Amino acid sequence: MTDKTDQDRVLIFDTTLRDGEQSPGATMSHDEKLEIAGLLDEMGVDIIEAGFPIASEGDFEAVRDIARNSVNAVICGLARANFADIDRCWEAVKEAAQPRIHTFIGTSPLHRDITALDQEAMLDKIAATVTYARNLCDNIQWSPMDATRTEHDYLCRVVETAIKCGATTINIPDTVGYTAPRESADLIRMLLERVPGADTVVFATHCHNDLGMATANALAAVEAGARQIECTINGLGERAGNTALEEVVMAMRVRNDIMPYRTGIDTTKIMHLSRRVSQVSGFAVQFNKAVVGKNAFLHESGIHQDGVLKNAQTFEIMRPEDIGLTAKNIAMGKHSGRAALRAKLRELGYELGDNQLKDVFVRFKALADRKKEVYDDDLIALMADSAAQAGDEHLQLRRLRVVCGTEGPQEAELTMLVGGEEKFIDATGDGPVDAVFNAVKMLYPHNARLELYQVQAVTEGTDAQATVSVRLSLDGRIFTGQSADTDTVVASAKAYVHALNRLHAGHGRTSNSALMQSAG
Repeated sequence: MTDKTDQDRVLIFDTTLRDGEQSPGATMSHDEKLEIAGLLDEMGVDIIEAGFPIASEGDFEAVRDIARNSVNAVICGLARANFADIDRCWEAVKEAAQPRIHTFIGTSPLHRDITALDQEAMLDKIAATVTYARNLCDNIQWSPMDATRTEHDYLCRVVETAIKCGATTINIPDTVGYTAPRESADLIRMLLERVPGADTVVFATHCHNDLGMATANALAAVEAGARQIECTINGLGERAGNTALEEVVMAMRVRNDIMPYRTGIDTTKIMHLSRRVSQVSGFAVQFNKAVVGKNAFLHESGIHQDGVLKNAQTFEIMRPEDIGLTAKNIAMGKHSGRAALRAKLRELGYELGDNQLKDVFVRFKALADRKKEVYDDDLIALMADSAAQAGDEHLQLRRLRVVCGTEGPQEAELTMLVGGEEKFIDATGDGPVDAVFNAVKMLYPHNARLELYQVQAVTEGTDAQATVSVRLSLDGRIFTGQSADTDTVVASAKAYVHALNRLHAGHGRTSNSALMQSAG
């Protein structure tokens, strides 16, 4: 129910672990989901949509364990409009201190045709499923999927039905990113004015970014009376993504003069969470991404540089430290000790135990020996690479030697652990990276297609670390890997191996075993 004394409070509903993970290739491991959920909870997210419990046993277990470990946030699971989905969702979230069931059905003419339900039959189904969910849980969110393309009169009827049957939050999704800001606001106003009982529930907005207007549409809906924004870290999500959490939160903070709304988000944790989601999802944040992009606080123009040096506010509407970037980006080096490294990593959002620090310190020293200066971004890349190699992975890179130059073919000598067995291969290719990938494929035969190979420099200079992203596809599924190293070819090999480990973990271990035996 809407709190009449707190009309400026906007709830943040994060669906990175559900809608965000539906981005092709963004699948996260069980432990990664729990880690991200913990960071979201710590940051002050009000509601975490932890997954779609009936989608798979793995999704159910992740939602259940997130519910068990949640401290402050409401933990929500998604369910279609049927009893089996709702039961499975409730089983997953019921141990949360604050559980929520989110059920939905497509209400536009296009979606009614798919379900073969006329308007009256759909109303009956909404009434039955919302009532059923409310008998299990007192916190029910209901969504008319494709609401922005649903006839207004019918949208009012379905929303009224959901409210009467016990829904406490009504979410209005712009499922295909079709609407514009003025329409988004008008739709919320219309529902608040026309639907009986609208003043007793919280209205939410869920905007996709197909036309690049998700953030604008979400903020327009808030101005019109919505008090919950559904969003994801980095705007991750289906197709072009969703409203980005960092964008709406910082927009409300920076433009408080025209958007006098409050959230409970600790904005200083935004950058760390953005980078961590990028690492575990395999989706690099574009350099010019609002708020969290690498270029968001960089100035190349002489006029801009001069202005920022004299007064940062001349060309910066928010401070780097507001989102967790250090005001002084002091470089670490080969003479830095464990205490300095621990302090710097804590500043970046990483709390390490003594044993973990010992392992990371060895990697840091090796990096510092190869680079003149080690910057914050270098350390973040190092932590991501350490995390990727920490598990008991099926494939592990041991040694790599590459011969390349103007005279080909280029050659790669590779030693790799495959299921705990050390194997060696010598392969050639059209360039050093091609030779390495050929070598890996000879030791781990597979039919996956390379969809993306992308290289980005973490920092500047010829000794910069390169972050490599690899995306593979097999049988309609996407598997991604990411790694960083001062040697681009080594980073490429690690990223490829990380993607194959995800493929092995998530796609037919049995079918791959016979192929690996044939490799000798």
